Amino acid sequence: MADGEGPSWVATIRRVAQGDQGALGELYDATSPMVLGLIQRILKDYPTAEEITLDVFRQVWRSAPTYTQEKGPPVTWLLMLARSRAIDHLRSRARGAKERERSIEVAFAHSHPDPNPEMAAVSESRRRIIREVLAELGPEQLEVLKLAFFDGLSHVEIAEKTGLPLGTVKGRIRAGMMRMRELLEPQMGAL
Repeated sequence: MADGEGPSWVATIRRVAQGDQGALGELYDATSPMVLGLIQRILKDYPTAEEITLDVFRQVWRSAPTYTQEKGPPVTWLLMLARSRAIDHLRSRARGAKERERSIEVAFAHSHPDPNPEMAAVSESRRRIIREVLAELGPEQLEVLKLAFFDGLSHVEIAEKTGLPLGTVKGRIRAGMMRMRELLEPQMGAL
């Protein structure tokens, strides 16, 4: 099993396919460092890579009966499973992030309808004023305010997501809030 491609690895996978837990343990002991290394390189997140490595070996347990040498040597098959799992995780994480990243317009579009035309007009007036105020903010301030108030991220999470120092994030949020207050004061009667 030293070269990772020999007939003994095929035999080990066949034993796994027959429900031999010991064979799965042998395969895990021999190949998990390689599988973990590949997943870690793709995800750059060690704890998640460990979880996905375990998922890969669960998949090996389930799909070992379908393995044939036409799918490639055992190590190649195993690393393809690992790569696919890691990429699937990245895609699902990206999908989740996209779903959380809502624009201000989308947030307004999902607000509850007002019970009567008068309230609807007042609400629309408020939305217009808020949009105008937000349009006056600098892009740096707007970005951190959106992440904080529409995505619900903490200052630390915003710093991690944007790559900005924590003090810069706090400063931009504070400056953005002060600028909003300054712009809203003349409009307070309309709100």
